[in-house]
Amino acid sequence: MNSMLNTSRSCSRAFRANPALSRLLCRARERVVILGSGWSGFVLSRELDKKKFQTVVVSPRTYFAFTPLLASTAVGTLEFRTTVESVRQRQSKVEFFQGWADDVNFHEKKLCIEEAVRNVVPPKSGEMNSVTDRDASSTSTKPSGKGKTFDLSYDKLVVAVGCYSQTFNTPGVRENAFFLRDVVDAQRIRKRVLEIFEIASLPTTSEQLKDQLLNFAVVGGGPTGVEFAAELYDLCHEDLIKVYPRLIPRIKISIYDVAQKILPMFDAKLANYATQKFKRDGIAIRTEHHIEELRSGLPGSSGEAGGCFTLKTKEKGEVGIGMCVWSTGLMMNPFIQKAMDDVHTYPTSSATQSTELPTDPSSINWHLKRSPKTGGLVVDDKFRVKLTPRDDSVGESAAAEATVNDVFALGDVSVMEKTPLPATAQVANQEAKWLGKRLNKGDIEQNNFTFKNMGVMTYVGDMKAIMQGGQGQEIRGWIAWVIWRGAYLTKTLSWRNKLLVPIYVSHPFLGNFSPPSTGDHANMMFRVINYAFGRDISRF
Repeated sequence: MNSMLNTSRSCSRAFRANPALSRLLCRARERVVILGSGWSGFVLSRELDKKKFQTVVVSPRTYFAFTPLLASTAVGTLEFRTTVESVRQRQSKVEFFQGWADDVNFHEKKLCIEEAVRNVVPPKSGEMNSVTDRDASSTSTKPSGKGKTFDLSYDKLVVAVGCYSQTFNTPGVRENAFFLRDVVDAQRIRKRVLEIFEIASLPTTSEQLKDQLLNFAVVGGGPTGVEFAAELYDLCHEDLIKVYPRLIPRIKISIYDVAQKILPMFDAKLANYATQKFKRDGIAIRTEHHIEELRSGLPGSSGEAGGCFTLKTKEKGEVGIGMCVWSTGLMMNPFIQKAMDDVHTYPTSSATQSTELPTDPSSINWHLKRSPKTGGLVVDDKFRVKLTPRDDSVGESAAAEATVNDVFALGDVSVMEKTPLPATAQVANQEAKWLGKRLNKGDIEQNNFTFKNMGVMTYVGDMKAIMQGGQGQEIRGWIAWVIWRGAYLTKTLSWRNKLLVPIYVSHPFLGNFSPPSTGDHANMMFRVINYAFGRDISRF
């Protein structure tokens, strides 16, 4: 009884000193710590029963980005707030820390968290290392110096930190390319597009430089690259033609890919439909092209004249471009590569061995089992991570495995052992919903995850799209575009964005590339939106 009173008094003092800390210390529920605020992390944090679990999200960004709409926001079809959902929502009852997980102790069930907030003054060039990932942030930047750290214990841990954009160590790509995996990327792209047109319209800009500035390169023939090329084409020929009519004939858009065709995940007929439409629109499809370098400056020079870039391919040599949007796949997060590589002490209380070991498991040097192809964490059909001995020095125990029952991996960082799944938002969303439901019901041991393929869709410009259903159905053209728009409208997570997306798409003022000027009636719509839903407080 006295112990309970002492705990109550200490909790009361902690609450007065730090309300957020008190909610963490004074808990009667299991604590689920989720690393990452992308598709897997954000959706799971909403799915978990708050009466049963204390949900804590740790992420370097304070919001979730609805990635399928990023191409639309990059060209102004939608505004940035329509693609973000704040992690800090009062009704969500989710605790949040803006930081990076620096280390994990599976035995003590403890995380070391490094803060990611105290970057008040923008760093000088070279002081930040850009990182890119889908579930985290493609442009989340981690200071090269060490931030303050704190420990965070957990009962269950969910790793959903996502991956980075794969650059294949191509010289200059990390420094000079534009990625499209987060709302911050979309902001940078929109700013650069406007900058290019303003530079090209100056009387001091030469004709040759104008042609190079207005040459846009998209590297990657998957859905992201294709949709951005289509959205950029629409922007130029529907909106910018009204204000830069003399520049539009100079515009060139090219899609580069090492594969033999673009959109390999689609049936050949649909991929060919997209290819033929792009050719009619004048968008060049450069398949079987290998990028060797991307540097600032004009071809044949080492300077930065005119703000151009030089893209060098093995097949065509150097070509001057105004910007390069890079979307070529995923690379494993350094947290997965390094911080989670070492299992300090075998988690005896939470690990289950697949086979009986001849020696004490705590005497073996264990590490997390990884996919040899991607480096991702191998999980079972319940998303629980697996351990294997680090080397063959353990003799008969070399083939042994253990499953950590309270540590899960979702999204891009996970590789299902029996049936590997594609690294898409659809997969991550289904995984998070399944795990949330199973944890809420407490029946995870009786169930295994099964992916339901809902198909793939891609916008190809001029209010046309292609769609391939999960059962092989094929739709193309305007009807596919209606389904594409409608699907993303229904998939947006908040009622605010379910309303905002159609407003921005349909309203003649709100749909323009530039935001409405002060005083027009469209600005009144912004005020109504802010009154109804509040100002967006996402930090990006």
